[in-house]
Amino acid sequence: MHCGDQPLNVSGIVMQQDHSQLTYEQLTTNLWQQLTRAPNDRHHDWRTPVLATQGLDLAGPQARTVVLRSAEYATWVLRAYTDSRSPKCSEIAAQPRVQLSFWSKRLNWQLRVSAIAVVDVDSDAVKAAWEKVRQSRAAGDYLSHSPPGHVQSVGDHSVTHGEPSSQKHHLAILTFKVQVMDWLALSQDGHRRARLTANGLLEWLVP
Repeated sequence: MHCGDQPLNVSGIVMQQDHSQLTYEQLTTNLWQQLTRAPNDRHHDWRTPVLATQGLDLAGPQARTVVLRSAEYATWVLRAYTDSRSPKCSEIAAQPRVQLSFWSKRLNWQLRVSAIAVVDVDSDAVKAAWEKVRQSRAAGDYLSHSPPGHVQSVGDHSVTHGEPSSQKHHLAILTFKVQVMDWLALSQDGHRRARLTANGLLEWLVP
C-alpha cells in the first residue's frame, strides 16, 4: 500500500518507509492546514514563529517572535503585525529576504520558511486591521509616543499610551511571500525532512 492510500491526519502525516510516495500536494496541504489554523488558535504552537532579518550596519542577524495573523494557502502568503517604527521594518526595507521559524511540540515538526517581506503602513488592509485592533487591549501597543527599543531613563514617561481616538496609530502589516519551506518531522521511527518551493518542487533531504 502506498502512503497516498492512507488518510492524512492533523497530528502528523502518515508515511511509509518509502516516503517519496508522499506527493507535493499532500505535504503542502498538510503544512498549510496547520499554518491557517494557527492565527485562529491561541494554543497552536505555530501562532508565534520567530522572524529573522538581516540587521543594519553590520549588526548581524536579528531574531524575534511575532504573532501570525493570517495564512493564505492559495497565494502562499503569511502576515503579521508590527509597529511601523520597529527596527525590523527598516531591516526589511534594506533586505526583504527573511526567514520564519516554526516549532510544534505537539507535532514534533520544525518548519523554516524563506520569504520575501513587504511592510505595509497605509493601505486599506492596514486601516481595516486597525479598526479591529483599536477595540482590543493591543491597541496601546501601537499608540506609544516612543518607538520600540526606546531607551527609558528613570522618570521617563514618554512611552505612555494614548487613547485610540486621540492619537495616530503606528500599526503596520508585514506580508511574507513564501518562496521555500524546509520541513523537518522528528520521530522515533526515523526523522524526515523535505524542501518545498512555491513553484511546485519537492525534494527529500537528509534530516
